[in-house]
Amino acid sequence: MAQAPAAFPDPAPPEVHPVASGGVVPEPQAFDRLTFHAAPKPLSPRAVTSDWPRLLGPADNATSPETSLLKTFPPDGPAKVWEVSKGEGYTSPAIAGDRLVIFHALDGRETLECLHPETGRRYWSQSYPISYEDRLGYANGPRGGPVVAENRVVTLGVTSVLSCTDLVSGQVVWRRDLAAEFQVPQEFFGHGSTPLIHDGRLYVNVGGKGEKIDGTEDRRERARKLATPGLCVGAFDLGTGKLIWGVKDEWGSSYAAPILTTLHGQQRLLVFAGGESDPATGGLLCLDPIDGRVVDRFPWRADMYTSVNASTPLVVPGKNRVFVTTAYPKGAPIGGIMLEYDAAGKAHEVWQSNRLACHWMNPLLIEGHLYAIDGETEAAAQLVCVNAENGKEMWRTEITWEAPVGGRNYRLSILRASLLQVDGAVLCLGETGSLHWLDLTPAGAKETSRAQLWLAPHTWSTPAVSRGLLFVAQHEQGQDGSPQRYVCYDLRAASPAP
Repeated sequence: MAQAPAAFPDPAPPEVHPVASGGVVPEPQAFDRLTFHAAPKPLSPRAVTSDWPRLLGPADNATSPETSLLKTFPPDGPAKVWEVSKGEGYTSPAIAGDRLVIFHALDGRETLECLHPETGRRYWSQSYPISYEDRLGYANGPRGGPVVAENRVVTLGVTSVLSCTDLVSGQVVWRRDLAAEFQVPQEFFGHGSTPLIHDGRLYVNVGGKGEKIDGTEDRRERARKLATPGLCVGAFDLGTGKLIWGVKDEWGSSYAAPILTTLHGQQRLLVFAGGESDPATGGLLCLDPIDGRVVDRFPWRADMYTSVNASTPLVVPGKNRVFVTTAYPKGAPIGGIMLEYDAAGKAHEVWQSNRLACHWMNPLLIEGHLYAIDGETEAAAQLVCVNAENGKEMWRTEITWEAPVGGRNYRLSILRASLLQVDGAVLCLGETGSLHWLDLTPAGAKETSRAQLWLAPHTWSTPAVSRGLLFVAQHEQGQDGSPQRYVCYDLRAASPAP
């Protein structure tokens, strides 16, 4: 039987600021951080286009239906349309129609900006102050990306501030401090799970605790508090921000995004949870999205204190199967596991492999095979292909090349890359800023085109594609002095002759 949802009172329903109908719609304006390069080519009349509403695109699986894209890069790479300098954080843009939103920490304020996708001009900007210092020395900005749906933009910041903003006007509709309300600890890298909007509801991997953690505890006392169950997952009303239901669990907030799917004809919410805990705990929650009933709870987390779950679950359509993966150098389990849910909603192992261990990237499922980057560290990273039916490894390889850097030739690699399936091929964004078209089949990997967008570490965010334009985030200064920035590239193929 499914576990009944806990009665979870809402400690602080937010003040709601209704958006006036018929108000003035702001026009996009140039601003000081924008550099416009050149207008993109006209979109082919044959092109299929799509929005990019969230971290992994319209289907939450790093795929896009876009077509008519540029498949061979010129020597200098695809043409830049515009670029906007950015602050700290590791987020990708979200796009709906003629609105593109970016989310980053700029001058000590978590900042949400709405831009025009083809010009980079800004419609509006909203921000609030934050005080955050990464415990392990990484960027002091958001990890979870913006989400656009139902004419709203939702963000969950690195300090657990949850905001809902009107997409057109830029007016803040409501805002909540989840850390204060639900005792959410800072975690290793701050709050980082991207929320999910569906049918007027907002689903969040909150990761709250039963006791407040103020940072003065010794490790034993901190471990005890981390194990006290709190609001692990919550469903909030998109219009008012009020808590609809909550799941009480000791599993904390991961860096993976919740997703919705259908299992045996029933809609289910999948949350790959697991925040800081000692010993490490976490795994895949299968919930009823209507009332929060816990249908299944499958533990899957490396037993290493500083491990995290960061790769979003991948659904195998039509098979009631879900693949999850994590990567850390010691402990068990590590790697990937294919689960199959029975008619009662319980998950059972189909196969597992410690050679398909993704750190944060999301595998692609293409014609019955998984393609992913195996390996926690740069040195260990390899591109692998695995049969999704039985877990058999088909091949593994490294995509490498030599390039001049500072007057010397260096061997470069895609390292812990992001993969995006689009227009009949795979677009690969390497960890140091390389862009590749790949042909991936069970027989092997073939690189068909390559461009070095920049040479900088921490190019960790999945790129976004919408209406033939590619949007990529550079999170560190480049070897050539290029700044942290969001860049729009023209990926439109030339229109066919009439």
